[in-house]
Formats: sequence, C-alpha cells, structure tokens
Amino acid sequence: MIRVWKLIMAIGSAVMVQMATCGNGLGAGRAFYVDSMAGDDANKGDSPALAWASLERANHADLRPGDTVRFKRGGVWRGTLLPQSGEEGKPVTYTSYGEGEKPLLLGSVARSKPSDWTRTGENVWATAKPTWTPKHIIMDLRRTDWGCHREKDAKISTRMQESEAGRALVVECQASGSRGNYIQAWGPEIDWGKVGDFGFMLLRFRARCTKPFRIGPIRVLRSGRPWTTYASAGPAGPEIGTEWKDYGVRLRIHSMGEMARLHISLGGVLPPNAVFEFQPLELAASECSEQRLLDVDVGNIIFDHGKACGWKRWKIEDVKRPYDYFYDGKDMRVFVCSEKNPAEAHSSIELALRRHIIDQGGKHDIVYDGLALKYGAAHGFGGGSTARLIIRNCDLSYIGGGHQFTTAGGRPVRFGNAIEFWGACRDNLVERCRIWEVYDAALTNQGRGPKSIQENITYRNNIISNCEYSFEYWNNPETARTRNIRFINNTCVDAGVVWSHAQRPNPNGSHLMFYSNRADSEGIEIKYNIFYNSTEWGSRYSAGWKPLPDMDYNAWYVPVGELCYFFREHIKGDDVEGYRKKTGLDRHSFFGDPKLVDPKNGDYRLAPDSPVRNLRPDGGPMGASF
Repeated sequence: MIRVWKLIMAIGSAVMVQMATCGNGLGAGRAFYVDSMAGDDANKGDSPALAWASLERANHADLRPGDTVRFKRGGVWRGTLLPQSGEEGKPVTYTSYGEGEKPLLLGSVARSKPSDWTRTGENVWATAKPTWTPKHIIMDLRRTDWGCHREKDAKISTRMQESEAGRALVVECQASGSRGNYIQAWGPEIDWGKVGDFGFMLLRFRARCTKPFRIGPIRVLRSGRPWTTYASAGPAGPEIGTEWKDYGVRLRIHSMGEMARLHISLGGVLPPNAVFEFQPLELAASECSEQRLLDVDVGNIIFDHGKACGWKRWKIEDVKRPYDYFYDGKDMRVFVCSEKNPAEAHSSIELALRRHIIDQGGKHDIVYDGLALKYGAAHGFGGGSTARLIIRNCDLSYIGGGHQFTTAGGRPVRFGNAIEFWGACRDNLVERCRIWEVYDAALTNQGRGPKSIQENITYRNNIISNCEYSFEYWNNPETARTRNIRFINNTCVDAGVVWSHAQRPNPNGSHLMFYSNRADSEGIEIKYNIFYNSTEWGSRYSAGWKPLPDMDYNAWYVPVGELCYFFREHIKGDDVEGYRKKTGLDRHSFFGDPKLVDPKNGDYRLAPDSPVRNLRPDGGPMGASF
C-alpha cells in the first residue's frame, strides 16, 4: 500500500478513523466524494457534505476493490487521474453524483487573463517565463551508489570511480541499444518525508562524455512493476559535452509512492564507443513562480472552447500567421501570433499538455461511467497492460497533438488518441461514449512485441465525429497475438474533418485505419456500423492482414475521397462491386446515404425513412442508439 507523505500530514487522523470504522470485510464497497468547489482534502470524503476537493486527493485515496469514487457534476479538475485497480468481480468505479454537466477532467493549463501574456515582438505574444527559488537540500548525492541496468542489444561496462569531489558513475558503451530502456542508470531511493510541498526538485550533477550527446529522460521512477513515474524533467535531458560541466535539471513531482528512485534513460542515445562520466551532487526542493507550469509539450491551443485552434510551428521564426504558436521547452513558454493580447481577443485559452488525462497503465478491474475529458495533448485514456476495464457514457474532445518524437530525418511526429489500449490488453469494453476532435484515433488497440497479446476488446454503440481516424488497429510481429476484437454498432461521422487535419504531414482521414498487422489474428469483427463521410478513405489497409477482418452489414457513405486504400491499391468511392471483388468484404453492407436526422448540427440518429434501419439480419440497431 502506497503511503503519501504530504497527504498523510493533512488527513492522517481522518483516514485512521475511517479505516477503523469500516471493518475488515470488503462488503459492497465504500463510496467517496470529490467536489472541486466546496470540498476539502482534509475531509473524510465519505459523504457529499464531507467531500474531498482535488484530483490529487482522489489519486492517493486508500481504495479497496469494490470502492467507488464519485466526482460532483458541474465540477472541473485539471491534471491526470491515476486510477487504482480493483479485483475480478469487484472493480473500482469512477463516476459522478449530483445534477448538471458531467464532471470535467481537463488536461490543459488556462492562460485566459491578459496578465498571462507579454508582447515579445510584432504580433507575437508569450506566456511568462517561470522563475525558480531553490529551497532545502533533500539529499547529498556525492557518496551515493549508482548502478546500470542493461538488456537486449545494448552492451556496456560500468564502474564507480572515487574522487575527493565524490563518486562518479562511469559507463563505457559498446552499443547503446535500440530503445531508451535498454540502458538505465538507477540512483538512490527518495525519502518523500524530506521533500516538502514545493512540487519540484532540482537535480544537480557534473558530467562529461568522450562523444557529445543529449542525455535521455531524467525521472524519479518506481523501481518495480508498475513502473510509475513519480517525477519527471521532460522528454530529454541536457546536452552533455566532452568537458566537465555542472548541470541542473528540474523535476516536476506528479505523485509520491514507494520504491521511488532517481532514474536516467541512456539507451538509444549514448554514443557507441563512448565513455560517459556522471557525478551526482545533490537533490534539492525547488519552488516555482508559476502554479501551473508548461513543463511538457503544448500540443494544441483551444480558443473559446473550440471556435479556433492553434497551428503548431516548430521554430519561433515560423510564428507569422494568426493562431500560429511555438512551444519553447527550454524556457517552458508558448509564443502565439496575435495582433493584440490573445486574452483580450478570446474569452478562453486552453493550452493542452502532453500528458494522458487518465493514465491507466498496468491497471485492471476499473469502471469509468459518466466522465468528460477535454483538452489533453496525449491520450484521453492511455496506458498499456490493462485488463477488465469498462469505459461507459464518457465524453472526450480536443485530444492529442503532442510531440511524440523526431525521426532520424528531423521530422517531428505528433500523436494522441481518445481511448487507447496499448500492448498486452484484454477483456476491455468501451460503450455509449461520445468522441470528437481527436488528432489521431477516437478508439484504438495497438501494440508491438511478442508480449503484445490483445484479447476480447469490444467497442459498441459509440458516437464518433471529426476525428482523423474513427478506429485504428495494428499489432506486430508474428509472435504477437490478437483475438476477438469487436467494433460494432458505432456511428462514425466526418473522419479527417478535424482541427488538426491540415497541420499533419500525413493527412489520413479514414474511418478504419488498419496499419500493419502481422500478429496471429482471429475474430476481428466490424459490423453494424455507420461510416458517414471521410476526407481520404473509408478504410485503409497496410501490410500483413491474414485473414482480413469479418466486416459486413455496415452502412458506407463516401461522397468524397476514396472507398478504400487496399494494400496500395486505390478503390474509388463509387466502385462498390470492385471493392467487394478485390477485398471480399461488406457483401451485405449498404453503400449510399443512410439518412441521418441532421448531421450538420450533430444529430446522428437514423431518420425514420432511413434505408438501413432493417439492414441487420437479426433486426438489431444500426449504429449508436442513444
């Protein structure tokens, strides 16, 4: 059980009373309440009158299988929800209470006040540059032990070198490996009781390398499964030169938990035949002038709740047109092109951060019901290795756009799905959700590697609109396995008609995006869906795919674009017989206008005279029915 120091200090006595009065049996589970407006984290949380206030308090609640966390309708929380696992038959549930709009979880930082912006050039405005105040020393690192983990194709030798200035970790690299986790430097465990409530830590160290390189991500990581990131300093560390130099890296604290150790990723970045010397100095608490720091990539800017979005540029020199913006990761600032102060031109400005709004990696036996997620630049629901999750009656919008990585050729790649099940995942259900304005896919399960086993995942009765892809799937290599993936009774409208489409280097508006699938696959079913309008293709297939999915009894309306991109072959929108002959798919599907009530204004129900109402042989509903 994870104990969180700063929350224990605030609510320790209340928690002890609650544990004492609940008994030892699980029973039907307890209910806890979270109210962003009237709650208090020092409360017991066991009634609406004694609700907690913050997302952080909910993240660190001492939950048991069968418990329920209820967020008050009409409330708003910013940050990342870190759910807790239940057990089979006794899930932990995250849902709502009260009346009004669904509880809203925002993955963004607001910069809606004129004082948030400063003019830095002609028609260019920037957010404030944060200032830092160092506090007390948490740990003297000069005599601490550091070690390295190596795996796969990485080859290194290591030693600790003593000097009057302290110990240095010396890494002689023969091959750095193909991934960041193939070489990992691990430092001492963090004593959270010495950290305080400042929210940041400053890691000071000296380093040099016989070949210059940019060090990998520096974090505080749980030294065992699940590999929880407790604090991080961004996607990459500083440039390391050939001469000794002092460095200071700030780590933002996301949560506090057991087995927390300093961690540096060196795989894939440490040059071969190089000698890297790392001499840690100290870890100190640090205070920041900005309460909500832009310490990760800003992948989208949403103006006036979606009336306009920013156009991401990769150099400050390219911020020339209205809504162009640039994220400066070094100074943690955003620069926007605007004739006047952006907050005077717009009533609402949300900067979407590259973090999952709900990070459920490694979790199982959870139910989410009736939540709303908005304005995140990574995934809405994200994380790998999940089981027995239910996502029901949730709304997700304006998701994705964060910088994922840069190719060897220098091209930046962005990402972001509304709901993603990564890698090994099984027995998950998504139903009755509304999803719109997503950079990549509304719904997806995907993975890579021999342990990527994906089984029994169902997406049904969802309404999807204005996403680059409605559903994306792929799994590799041949040793991976896929079983029983069902995409049924969904209504999918306007694939590619999304805020980000024109910004992409690879416009790919497609309802079904089936990338390379070499996994041992069986039972992929695409039936009883409505696919209405797309910018590029109705569906797209890449390499692999033996056998093709079981796809039939769908309604396809392709007034523009192409019906299918079938293994490099383009099939035109009106070539229905050619499509059926070449693919063998959709033998009983309908091709034409299914007649939605009012698709231009978001009413995607079938009209009373729709020609597809009775398309299903079992008489069941076509598309989403709520």
